[in-house]
Amino acid sequence: MEFICVTLMIIIGITDSTADQFAVVGPVDLLLAVSGEDVILPCSLKPNISAVNMRVEWFRLDLKDSIVHLYEDHEDKNTNQLQSYRGRTEVFKDELQKGNTSLKLSRVKVSDEGLYKCFIQSKSRSDDITVDLRVEAVGSPPLITVDGFDGSGGLHLQCESKGWNPEPDLVWLDSEGVTLTSENIDAQRETDGFRVKHMITVYNRDSKYHCRVKLRHHMMETEIITSKQQRKDQRLKSEDQRIKSEDQRLKSEERRIKSEDQKLKSEDQRVKNVFTVCLFLVKSLLRKFAVNVTLDPHSAHPHLIVSDDGKQVRYEQQSRTVKDGDQKSNNKFNNRTCVLGNEGLTSGCFYYEVQVKGLSVWAVGVARESAERKGEICLNPENGYWMSGSRYGRYRASEGPSVPLTLSVDPQRVGVFVDYEEGRVSFYDVESMCHIYSFTDQSFNEKLYPVFGNIDFAPLIICDL
Repeated sequence: MEFICVTLMIIIGITDSTADQFAVVGPVDLLLAVSGEDVILPCSLKPNISAVNMRVEWFRLDLKDSIVHLYEDHEDKNTNQLQSYRGRTEVFKDELQKGNTSLKLSRVKVSDEGLYKCFIQSKSRSDDITVDLRVEAVGSPPLITVDGFDGSGGLHLQCESKGWNPEPDLVWLDSEGVTLTSENIDAQRETDGFRVKHMITVYNRDSKYHCRVKLRHHMMETEIITSKQQRKDQRLKSEDQRIKSEDQRLKSEERRIKSEDQKLKSEDQRVKNVFTVCLFLVKSLLRKFAVNVTLDPHSAHPHLIVSDDGKQVRYEQQSRTVKDGDQKSNNKFNNRTCVLGNEGLTSGCFYYEVQVKGLSVWAVGVARESAERKGEICLNPENGYWMSGSRYGRYRASEGPSVPLTLSVDPQRVGVFVDYEEGRVSFYDVESMCHIYSFTDQSFNEKLYPVFGNIDFAPLIICDL
């Protein structure tokens, strides 16, 4: 019995070790495709075992970061696919079970020409083959133009054609079909194929000449007759053809620009929508910590007038009279035109908003309960003040020394957020929800109160949330 069990285990082990053995096979010769048509890049497993659970990766050997198509974990994963292949590749999902890992490439372009690697990987093995793809493209009919005369009466004829791949043969022929020698030959490879241009000089004014472009079994030909009137007509015809071609190019460019403009408008709208959602979420999050702040008139500088509801404070040139014996007057600011809020914080978070629209000089923030309020005090963290504000359009945070701030727009409404445990005081432009400044890594160990500064006759207003 033990012998039988051992034998079975050996057989099972051999089966498991051979079940995942395979080779990747593909075409031996070059693969030829025609521009604008679809092509299948062959690749398969031998023997024909299932590739459903394997990694099937196609990439270009001649390009960097060159993923053409990736199938893994039973699905296509083309996040890092080359942009030029987007929407043009697919593997045959129904054929993977039979070991067929070929790639279909739609609407072939000249730029698709190159070396492709088909890489197959299972849990215990991998193999690959290379497919050499060549793309054939038929270009435009040859265009003949008259390029002037030389000193000896020779007529310069130029023939040009573009969009071919590979490079075609261009020849000039006379009326008897005899090949003429081109004087200037120019061939350039462009994105959509080769552009070829040949020039000859002819002296027979009453004759016919042919420009022929040939690529394998494709051929195009244009002729020109060089009699005086016909030469004139041909020049006009060539010029008309050139103008039409240029007009077509301009119209195509106009369509492209309009399409790009539409894309940019759509993207701009999408960004605006995302920004609106983000703005709503940020405001909603901060306003969860909103507190109802009212002003403490007993702390206000004598030149500051606090409204009856405790929601507004403005500057008045004539100072208020402080009654003798008023013990609370000892808590007033007597030099800095500031006022505290009634509500204090010893833990957690709180948030409030202030309208500063139309104010020339203002400051908002928080202050430590024991912070000095008398004399020429510096309103900075060292003295228990964490504030930010504006003085005639110049924005600063009250660090020591103060930090100048650059804002793209003047805030109309400022939000102040305090996280006691994190030691953070942050300021925001509420309308754009742009971050203005943050004090971080501060140490709070006593009650914090909202603090406001104003030397403007217009009121600073605490907003209801």
